[in-house]
Amino acid sequence: MNKEKLRQLILDQLEQEWRTQNAAADLARDEATHEESRPESKYDTHSQEAAYLAEGQARLAADIAEARIAFESLPLPAFGPQDPVALGALVQLDQSGDRAWYFVGPYRGGTSVDFDGTAVLVITPQSPLGRRLMGVTPGSAVALPRGSGLLLTVQ
Repeated sequence: MNKEKLRQLILDQLEQEWRTQNAAADLARDEATHEESRPESKYDTHSQEAAYLAEGQARLAADIAEARIAFESLPLPAFGPQDPVALGALVQLDQSGDRAWYFVGPYRGGTSVDFDGTAVLVITPQSPLGRRLMGVTPGSAVALPRGSGLLLTVQ
């Protein structure tokens, strides 16, 4: 797999998520400041709730922007057949005949992209699977939540 193309797919997805969160934050901010959202009584907290929502969505958008910068600057080293898993690695794992691809990234674990019909899941070194894979070499058995797996390739 071409890791540069994979990175671009991840960046494209992050861009879409960022746009969505920014739009949601703008809507919530408008809701909080709109004239019709003025409290009708001291118990009316609608505008305050909308402001909290806008702040949360703006923070999420900022987190996504930070992730985009981290992915853009992430080195994509070429791993040899005996190199251990590290940040920037593309890993193929076999668990009882089920093969899966993982990309070890700096942020946004759980992001999944379709790379020419193959699902690739971003994991971070801080995730349980990421911790188990870091430093492991191809051909090694890896303890996984549902039994064990075999690390097939690191690219």
